[in-house]
Amino acid sequence: MKLTSQSLQDGAPIPAAFAFGRPDPETHIALSDNRSPHLAWSDLPEGTKSLVLLCIDPDVPTVGDDVNQEGRVVPADLPRADFVHWVLVDLPPTCTGLSEGECGEGIVAGGKQTPPGPAGSRQGVNDYTAWFHGDAQMGGVYRGYDGPCPPWNDELLHHYVFTLHALDVERLPVEGDFTAAEVKAAMEGHVLATASLTGTYTNNPALGT
Repeated sequence: MKLTSQSLQDGAPIPAAFAFGRPDPETHIALSDNRSPHLAWSDLPEGTKSLVLLCIDPDVPTVGDDVNQEGRVVPADLPRADFVHWVLVDLPPTCTGLSEGECGEGIVAGGKQTPPGPAGSRQGVNDYTAWFHGDAQMGGVYRGYDGPCPPWNDELLHHYVFTLHALDVERLPVEGDFTAAEVKAAMEGHVLATASLTGTYTNNPALGT
């Protein structure tokens, strides 16, 4: 099984158009286009009945005291954790890809309530839900794709892993505002094959793009 993209190159920087935040010389970070990227797949294994797509950043700081704070840095050797950017399930095997912006574009305060996607597919919540919890302007349930926005003072380059899973079930048994953790648990024993590609991103000008 192969996963490719016209928006992203494996191992290369993700263009700012597909990010939630972009570097800004005055404010450090400004809101970006937040467009879902083009993705395409081929060579699905025999017996594939649905597909699941996840996008996860494994480089998120586990301690937030220094995040986006003037005069401080987030050290590269700080322990890291996953941050989920996209959970998309029940893609039919007849679907061979996603065009740019097909699953969302722009930023909605409080999160997109009904993000678009291919017929029959469903989108779960991402981790901006927890990140903005308690924020009077941005708090809410964030569904679908919301792209990279790593801390502007992080010394570590972040990686964004897009992984496609081919399953032997037509509908994954998750409901409501399901999470990536629930999807991973429901997929156990049903994955026929996986394919992935990884893009990088930073808002730290010291690291480049």
